[in-house]
Amino acid sequence: MAARILVVEDNPANRELTRYLLACSGYCVLEARDGREGLAMARREGPDLILCDLGMPELDGYQMLAQLRAHPEGANLVAVALSAFSMPHDRETALASGFAGYLSKPIDPETFVTQIEAFLPEHLRLPPPETDD
Repeated sequence: MAARILVVEDNPANRELTRYLLACSGYCVLEARDGREGLAMARREGPDLILCDLGMPELDGYQMLAQLRAHPEGANLVAVALSAFSMPHDRETALASGFAGYLSKPIDPETFVTQIEAFLPEHLRLPPPETDD
C-alpha cells in the first residue's frame, strides 16, 4: 500500500510540482493550500507523512505543527519542513519545533522523492520503477 503524503503549500506551482513528483512515483498525495486547511486535513486523514511549507497564510508551518502536536491524534505524525527560508538557523529552528527534517526550496526533482522516502517507514516506501536495460 502506498504511503499517503499530505503536501501543505500555499504556492500553487510548488504544490503542483511536489504532487506530480510524488504521484508519478506511486504515492497517494493529499493537498492543502494553507496551514489551516493542512491542519484540518491532517486531523481528518491521518497521513503517513506531512510535507509543510513554513511561510504560509492563515497558519504558518510552525503554528500548524504546534496545533497538531497539541492533540493526541497528531502527536506521532511525521512532518518535514519544505521552505525557501535558507539561513543556517532556519533548519535548526524547524527541527527544534518538531519537524523530522528540513528541505530547502527550490527542490531538486531528480532527488526529491528519494529524500522524502527517507522519512517513511520502510514498509511504506515504494520500490524503484523497473528499467528496461
